[in-house]
Amino acid sequence: MGILLQISDSTTVAKTAESLNLLSLLEKGGWLMYPLYLLFAATIFVFFERLIAIGKASKIDNNFMNIIRDNIVTGNLVAARNLAKNTDNPVARMIDKGIQRIGKPIDAIEKSMESVGNLEIYKMERNLSVLSLAYGIAPMIGFLGTIFGMLQLFSEISSSGEFTPAHIAGGIYTKMVTSASGLIIGLLAYVAYNFLNTQINKTINKMEIASNEFVDILQEPTK
Repeated sequence: MGILLQISDSTTVAKTAESLNLLSLLEKGGWLMYPLYLLFAATIFVFFERLIAIGKASKIDNNFMNIIRDNIVTGNLVAARNLAKNTDNPVARMIDKGIQRIGKPIDAIEKSMESVGNLEIYKMERNLSVLSLAYGIAPMIGFLGTIFGMLQLFSEISSSGEFTPAHIAGGIYTKMVTSASGLIIGLLAYVAYNFLNTQINKTINKMEIASNEFVDILQEPTK
């Protein structure tokens, strides 16, 4: 039993030492680590905020367009518009604009719906520029920190005259912390940006399908 307790205690101490070493290593990255921390926090926040918003926008009832079609064919435009107004997604808002323009030329209806669609796309893409900024600038900040660190290291060597391999290696690996952190944050932001763009494109495809289906519904009586 005593041996097991000793092993458990040694494992806990090792884990604590490892976490402390990681924190101390990050601290050695210098003041340029602070903008990297900020970019990391912004990347995480924007990703989850946009993921929730885009996920909500992409939820479209499969029977939505069928109900709209039935109401339009039977001439019950009030019910069709009430359904569109009470449905909270980009497709419904776009269809609602189309219903309001019924009676006008098809081209005018399509342009009105396209305008609403572009606005909805803009809403979904909001704040994605933060992710593009993060994956573009984070690696550069990391490299800049490494350059500053190397300049500081060589300055210390020239002033102290200490030129041992251990001293140089210790200075180099601590100054590489900013480069590694910048690359990791940039990679995370790049993956998050492309993933969210993929989800937006899926929603855009649903909007285009619904728009074309709505125009077909309007043209059905004239066939």
